[in-house]
Amino acid sequence: MSTTENALFNPVQLGDIELPNRFVMAPLTRTRAPNHQPNALMAEYYAQRASTGLLITECTMVTEGTSSFGDDPGVYSQEQVAGWKLTTEAVHKAGGRIFMQIWHAGRAAHPLLNNGKDAVAPSAIAIEDETHTPEGKKPYTVPRSLSVNEIKAIVGDFRQAAVNAKAAGFDGVEIHAANGYLIDQFLRDSANQRTDEYGGSFENRARFLMEVIEAVTEVMGSGRVGVRLSPLNSFNGMKDSDPVGLIRYLSETLSTYNLAYLHLMRADFFGLQQADVISVARTAYKGHLMVNMGYSPEEASQVIDGNQADSVAFGTGILANPDFVERVKQGVALNQPDQSTFYTQGEKGYTDYPFMKVS
Repeated sequence: MSTTENALFNPVQLGDIELPNRFVMAPLTRTRAPNHQPNALMAEYYAQRASTGLLITECTMVTEGTSSFGDDPGVYSQEQVAGWKLTTEAVHKAGGRIFMQIWHAGRAAHPLLNNGKDAVAPSAIAIEDETHTPEGKKPYTVPRSLSVNEIKAIVGDFRQAAVNAKAAGFDGVEIHAANGYLIDQFLRDSANQRTDEYGGSFENRARFLMEVIEAVTEVMGSGRVGVRLSPLNSFNGMKDSDPVGLIRYLSETLSTYNLAYLHLMRADFFGLQQADVISVARTAYKGHLMVNMGYSPEEASQVIDGNQADSVAFGTGILANPDFVERVKQGVALNQPDQSTFYTQGEKGYTDYPFMKVS
């Protein structure tokens, strides 16, 4: 292999831990946690993929009544902490490293998934779309605008989630501030039309995120905390009037926290907003930059070799190939992901993807 082809296989420091390679498993919702309870099947799934430089779990609820998918896991009870220990112990036994992505869905949580509990958001603006509920597809509801005291309480929920993730044995946590969920709803001006200290300027819209970071880093240490951002993604009805300005501000501000990494999604799922946010972040962010969204192994190698990023997160490639790193290294064909099983139950399309045949 050439140097370029080998670039992804070089070790790299990520905050307080060293990764043996620069492949990262992106957070992928899989809805295999009935009643929001992590379990042995999930432990098997993550442990199968432990040769990846870093595993990041699916989005995990920091408090009850905030489900967006139905069978998404939580980390707000001691039973859930015990369930997650199955995963961390299995991953560590297999030689891997794993961060938990901690998350609040905000206005993307539907009352029908949450025992009638109202969705909340920075402003009373609904997502203009439908979602799956126990009663079939239904429109998103108009969320209730959070009071300042409620915002402070949710910061506390993120802090407790970090306490619980640490107790469950995770190597770190990723704060989910992307894809139209609560923190992202504060960051972008299509969803945040507040006039108090949490709305208006970049600084005000980012205030909630920075308060969460401060709370979580007090628990984990800054070198074990990452943040995921998606300044262009229109998923969940999101848009911003100045995404490039926003990512520049956030990159500069996040640099002061000495985090493990910034995880940046480079594009929009639907192609509605387009800009180059990666080079802006690379210039403005003085730390480990992880990039994500549609990278092939070949492009990822070029990105690492060209010093455009420090690691690359892959989604469905690792979902369908537990030995993704070794397959890429040996040039072996990849299993193709079965989209019909992404959000179902059981082993099919989850833990039954085959490993390479050893000759």
